[in-house]
Amino acid sequence: MDTKVFTDKVKITVKAGDGGDGGSVYFLGDKDMNDLLSFRFTSKYYAGNGERGGTNQCFGKKGEDIVIKVPCGTLIRDAESGKIICDVYEDGEKVCLLKGGRGGKGNVRFTTARRHAPNFAQKGAKCEPHKLILEMKVIADVGLVGFPNVGKSTLLSKISAARPKIAGYHFTTLSPNLGVVRVYEKSFVAADIPGLIEGAAQGAGLGHDFLRHIERTRLICHVLDIAGTEGRDPLQDFETINKELKEYSEKLAALPQIVALNKCDCFGAEENVRKFRKKYGKKYPVFELAAVRGEGTEELILALMQKLETLPPAERIPAEEFEFAAADNTQYEIFVDEEGAYVVVGGLVDMLCRNVVLNNPDSMQYFQRVLKLRGVFKQLSAMGCKEGDTVIVGDVEFDYV
Repeated sequence: MDTKVFTDKVKITVKAGDGGDGGSVYFLGDKDMNDLLSFRFTSKYYAGNGERGGTNQCFGKKGEDIVIKVPCGTLIRDAESGKIICDVYEDGEKVCLLKGGRGGKGNVRFTTARRHAPNFAQKGAKCEPHKLILEMKVIADVGLVGFPNVGKSTLLSKISAARPKIAGYHFTTLSPNLGVVRVYEKSFVAADIPGLIEGAAQGAGLGHDFLRHIERTRLICHVLDIAGTEGRDPLQDFETINKELKEYSEKLAALPQIVALNKCDCFGAEENVRKFRKKYGKKYPVFELAAVRGEGTEELILALMQKLETLPPAERIPAEEFEFAAADNTQYEIFVDEEGAYVVVGGLVDMLCRNVVLNNPDSMQYFQRVLKLRGVFKQLSAMGCKEGDTVIVGDVEFDYV
């Protein structure tokens, strides 16, 4: 048995680089990744910070972006709210999740007719780390479901080039196995979902850990051990699995199903096939097979392909309305220039510059009120600013009163 731990849900921390300009955080879909195991060893992903500007009005070097590869079909959620930020759905799809912090203003930007060589500058924007949950959801057209040991892995190995680990005990499949099934010039992807047991919808056994992997499927192939070789009633198995699907998701329960009665070559199968067809034969397409020998698989493949052609394609899961917390518009710093003027810079100033209209009295009242509420005047006083001293806030220059 493969002892590798299958990982399909992890929590990580990401951070864009501080300005200016800082590196951004990207996610990239990669078809060659099968799970999120690599994230168990590294959980922090930080983009590079931008460098300080040089002399002669030079801009600082931009911080390095970070590109995080994930399997196709990975949902990215905000860890705090649980909201879906994006669904990295396709191979090569590149999503910018966090933009790097913008650069600040160098000392040259504060040059005026009176101030020829300012000795201060505005710092670049700071970026905060954010916690994310990465949740992989297998992208497959057909999901093979059924109790443990009914022959799903064997069936997948017969109808595709997939070679899943197979052994004669429960829960052999500890991760979804995918296989490409080819029908002449067409093809579809089938996923062998680990065996469900009663109570799976409430998290029993492998439960929720794997039910999520059939949420994207378009068609369910329900595999039954029709001979009851495990000592269970196959009709009861069928009802139990469908009950679990419904309890987990009404959407899953509503998906079309094709039933594969496996192990028809075993003792007791014939009578159970008759019972099953009598009870469910009019509601579901039913196929008899012996997966170990490959008997009946061709007819099943054609039926799956024909049904898929009538169904809409799988869709990416839509993002929810979400924004990361905005940059801190309350922070500021105060410098004293070479001519004794008090210069206020920072996020608060950037916000005021965007919102204040200099020749509008109401806007200027708002400007004065914000400076007072944020403690700017109090800090100016503490720094020794006296009545009549010059104060500069962005493009506004005034005498302190």
